[in-house]
Amino acid sequence: MTSPQRRGTSPQRRILVTGGAGYIGSTTSLLLLDSGYDVVVVDNLSRGRRENVDPARLRVVDMLDTEQLACVMKEKPCDAVIHFGAYIAVGESMKIPEVYFRNNLAGSLSLLAAMLETGIRNIVFSSTAAVYGMPACVPIVETEPYAPLSVYGESKVMVEKLLDWFDQIHGMRSICLRYFNACGADPQGRTGEDHDPETHLIPLLFRAIQTGKPMTIFGDDYDTPDGTCIRDYIHVTDLAQAHIAAVESLFAGGPSRRFNVGTGQGFSVKEVLQTVEEVTGKKVPYTMGPRRDGDAPLLVADSTRLREDLGWRPEYSDLHTIVKTAWAWANR
Repeated sequence: MTSPQRRGTSPQRRILVTGGAGYIGSTTSLLLLDSGYDVVVVDNLSRGRRENVDPARLRVVDMLDTEQLACVMKEKPCDAVIHFGAYIAVGESMKIPEVYFRNNLAGSLSLLAAMLETGIRNIVFSSTAAVYGMPACVPIVETEPYAPLSVYGESKVMVEKLLDWFDQIHGMRSICLRYFNACGADPQGRTGEDHDPETHLIPLLFRAIQTGKPMTIFGDDYDTPDGTCIRDYIHVTDLAQAHIAAVESLFAGGPSRRFNVGTGQGFSVKEVLQTVEEVTGKKVPYTMGPRRDGDAPLLVADSTRLREDLGWRPEYSDLHTIVKTAWAWANR
């Protein structure tokens, strides 16, 4: 395993990271610091964890508080924003859509207003493959039309459209990263996945091992080789590096763009379960359940554009390394 990519950067560059106390945001913040950037984190701690952030860098502010966001930007003048401040549970979004639109959409609009007030014109947005819904063609390319199947996916589509208009009218350049299944943990053991409630596959497999309570696999009758859904799993460190590549593209004067972030290789739920058993040396107790509404049989990214245009290469996203780093984090 190689070490994370290091990029020559100016120590005077400061990045504001919203949602930086969460899983992906905290990992990205650490790698920004490793790469020579200064970082200030904004998080209301409703889903993020205070212990994920150096207290000197954390500002506890709600995304809807435009005035306080602008105060942080004036206190700590920034060159760009990386925006992770969103709720992400698809199922939850279908039960309380008003909460998701308020936080994900209205919160983003509040952030953009604060950026305009303080003269920040570069933003990298944490988007999602959920904007595609159930695509007609796989691997999925960025030209696939919007077709979200959830409020969560729709909220991300709306923010992408906001960013298009803010570029056209205000000259605010953005890169939206549409990523697939983020997983794994920092190889140095500094951050890892710990959601509450947990909805992601690998931590749920670990929980089944640790508690002895079987987890449920939803559907084994899909049109896939073993009947279970296939997904593209991307290590959180590789995902963080994509955000750094994106912000550096904006600093270099690059245009607003949209990129998929994935490996281009899919693994089924049963293949992930088998890898977890191989890495941990333990059997995973599980039961089979019915399909969940909205689950596509196959979701795999075509990330050719990101590789060719920004020079991004995943280094940690083989499935064994993903599971190994995640298991080390779960047993820290």
